Amino acid sequence: MMATRIRRHHVRRAAPALPNGFTLGNLFCGVFAIILASRGDFSRAVLFIVIGGVCDAFDGRVARATGTGSRFGEELDSLVDAISFGLAPAMIVYFAVLRSERLAPVAVFIFAAGAVLRLARFNVTQAGGSKSYFIGLPSPAAGGTLATYYWFSQTPFANRAGVVALPWQEIMLGLMGVLGVLMISPVPYPVWPKVGLRSWQGVLGLLLVVAIVAGVFFFSKYFFFVFGVLYVAFGLARWIVLNMIERVPTGGVEVGDEEEDEDALDEETQVAALAAPVEATAGRRKRRRRRRTPRGDMPTPLANQPIEDPRE
Repeated sequence: MMATRIRRHHVRRAAPALPNGFTLGNLFCGVFAIILASRGDFSRAVLFIVIGGVCDAFDGRVARATGTGSRFGEELDSLVDAISFGLAPAMIVYFAVLRSERLAPVAVFIFAAGAVLRLARFNVTQAGGSKSYFIGLPSPAAGGTLATYYWFSQTPFANRAGVVALPWQEIMLGLMGVLGVLMISPVPYPVWPKVGLRSWQGVLGLLLVVAIVAGVFFFSKYFFFVFGVLYVAFGLARWIVLNMIERVPTGGVEVGDEEEDEDALDEETQVAALAAPVEATAGRRKRRRRRRTPRGDMPTPLANQPIEDPRE
């Protein structure tokens, strides 16, 4: 019995190391990707970015499953993501495509700064708890899209279709700037879909996950970059369409009448706001008087009391 308690105690103490281990594995992948890119081994560098993304996907889930989530883990995860999905993908593209470009350092800075600012804002506004969307493009999606371009550029399809002949140096400079801006933008991006069989949303999520897994296994070098571009474009297009719909006037109210109604409502609101504290204070005073004066000791009216003669 004592041995069982000791084992459980050690398991509880070791449980926080599981998610942090995945996070540090993500850090190893990011650092090693930068080293491989500096040596010209771009294909393996991209592979380590993908592996880092897998580690990043598991650390949060393991923390929630074991109940070992903490503020320390959130900060560690953000610091690691800034390297693995901010600096490392930008350096891969720099060494592979942009080394001869004068604006390449500026593009690397914009992308890395966007990732750092996005992660800092995430810690303040959305860290912890469940969420239905991300504010701004997630850094793993931005970094994965940027890094896996190299895989896509080496495919037979890209060579046969003449994709390689495009001015990719200018395109990648623009893409790094766009991704950096989207990471700090207010554009909402959907989270990983929920999987289940009890609702149609869960079934659609399951089908989407199966399609993603199949694409990763069978078309990995095509899939990641194409899927990333589609994900980026979907969130941006959806945000633009929703903003356009919200700005369309519905009609039925003239501008002058609407402004007058708003002014009247503002005056009524101000009067009510000023009167509310006074009424509340008067009510509290009445209640205090009632509590202080018992019913049995109520003073008699002055009219019924005998008047004392001052001359006596």
